[in-house]
Amino acid sequence: MRLVYTWIVLAVGVLASAHLVPGIGYNSVGSLIVVVLLLSLLNAFLKPLLLIFTFPFIVLTLGIGVLFINAFLFLIAGRLVDGFYVAGFGSAFFGGLIISILSMLMNSLLGPKKFQISVQRTRKSSRPRFRGKDDDVIDI
Repeated sequence: MRLVYTWIVLAVGVLASAHLVPGIGYNSVGSLIVVVLLLSLLNAFLKPLLLIFTFPFIVLTLGIGVLFINAFLFLIAGRLVDGFYVAGFGSAFFGGLIISILSMLMNSLLGPKKFQISVQRTRKSSRPRFRGKDDDVIDI
């Protein structure tokens, strides 16, 4: 179910970027579906490798380098799928930026929560008392 949700979020992002960014377009709904599937595969297999190899660059740019990786993957998808076109790296950058922002917003509003923090009250526990001398001992 999580995979279908991810595809829907990615499809909304690709559709929005195609309508908002000049230089990104599509001919049919079928080409959009193929782009979404290809981008999900690229994000699953190629993106982790790119993140590992470009880690120093990402750290130096304070995370902005990830946007360049997203743009590169978007540009690859535009080159590989017939009926979907990306004019250049600038268009791919803004398309990837729109997909990232929409994905972040949709996940924060609609997505399942990954973790939950709960606080439980407990009774005060009594400390054990030691008999004997009170030495300064550090237990590790």
